[in-house]
Amino acid sequence: RRVREAQVFCEIHPCTKSLSEIKNLNPKGIILSGGPASVLEKDAILCDQELFELSIPILGICYGMQLITHILDGKVSQADNREYGRAKIKVKEYSRLFKGVKNNSTVWMSHGDLINKLPNGFKITAFTDNSPIAAIENQIKKIYGLQFHPEVVHTSEGTKLLDNFLFDVCKCVKNWKIDSLAEYLIQNIKAQVGNGHVLCGLSGGVDSSVVAMLLHKAIGDRLTCIFIDNGLLRTDERQKVERAFRDN
Repeated sequence: RRVREAQVFCEIHPCTKSLSEIKNLNPKGIILSGGPASVLEKDAILCDQELFELSIPILGICYGMQLITHILDGKVSQADNREYGRAKIKVKEYSRLFKGVKNNSTVWMSHGDLINKLPNGFKITAFTDNSPIAAIENQIKKIYGLQFHPEVVHTSEGTKLLDNFLFDVCKCVKNWKIDSLAEYLIQNIKAQVGNGHVLCGLSGGVDSSVVAMLLHKAIGDRLTCIFIDNGLLRTDERQKVERAFRDN
């Protein structure tokens, strides 16, 4: 979502996506996301090592940074105490990722593992009082790792960090807006439905509500929504959903 807010088109894919499929996408960059898991677990989520040989800029966030380290023969171990909350980041040396980022700005930490040994060719670019390795990079291969989460609002300069990766490292351009996707989907619906009618099951959740709204914009009165009360709605939410979609 943060990438899309920067007006850059992006897609979300599983780590099981093959190298050939990734090559066919021809991405400007790849972000390996964070998560609560550990690369030390028996069934840890991993990716193909050759991903790091495609000459595509990569940014690993939290688990993503530990994944980079683990796969490229660095060392990750379980921390004595899980780190969770705000910290002050200190930039150790120049990095394109930290261009314009102020020293001692606030970042958000949430991790249970730490890095003991960097992969070959990597250097430490930032640290905090509790995390001596808070950011790493291999500038030649354009592979970057952040122990903290730049995408959350608690990281005060997270947007600048992501912008540095998108525009300075990956050379992306601002040429996409969510409105473009909505218009594309509406036109696609019109082509699929033609002169027909659509019956839509509507629970009031985000997914079905967005689908219903796009369908209505595409085919108007040829859409019939059936409200499905799944029994998990909040107090008075049923009435709110009915009013929103029946009366508006």
